[in-house]
Amino acid sequence: MVSQKTSAKANAAIRAPQRQRGRERVAALLKAGEEIFAEKGFDAATMTEIAARAKASIGSLYQFFPTKELLADVLQTANGEALAQMLEALGQKSKQMTPAELLDSLFQDLSAFLLAHPSFVLLADRPAADKAQKTERRNRMRSQIAMLLSQTNPPLPRERAEVMAVIVLHLMRVAAAISGETDLPVRDAVLRDLRAMLIRQVNEPEQRPRIRPL
Repeated sequence: MVSQKTSAKANAAIRAPQRQRGRERVAALLKAGEEIFAEKGFDAATMTEIAARAKASIGSLYQFFPTKELLADVLQTANGEALAQMLEALGQKSKQMTPAELLDSLFQDLSAFLLAHPSFVLLADRPAADKAQKTERRNRMRSQIAMLLSQTNPPLPRERAEVMAVIVLHLMRVAAAISGETDLPVRDAVLRDLRAMLIRQVNEPEQRPRIRPL
């Protein structure tokens, strides 16, 4: 769910296109923004580069997105909603899956999502990101993943599901960073091991070592 503060800010600043051509232009600008942010980083990316990548005039870009920060906010909100919908789509399937099968599916789906949206983690970590929206999005994702794990067959206990939800999201940040190292010779092997490590957390719980409380 998008925070009311961010939603109101976006609605006040963006001129929503009424025609199909305008909607296509906005989609192209968002796609270009995602690519440039991923390639250059938020601070180094420029509105001029984004407009050029979208094959649009700089005036057209500013017409829809008056600031780079607003463009990033809208892009992050759209991608956050896409991720939430992807997790919701697993809802019915999860009831026919074991916890290990669900974690395997989550790893693959989240990997594909981060590959398709390479700026998602980067924009979430930028200093100027709306902290309340970031917390709300993170909590929503954790809740969705925990719910999926608690309704598998057999179900994972709720407390364990909540722990695994945190592990999944942090592990995916690691996987995203490794995926970005295109010149890493063992990249695919490392990703396979990360995936196997995640699945072992529910396949072999009795073999986890006892660790003293912090």
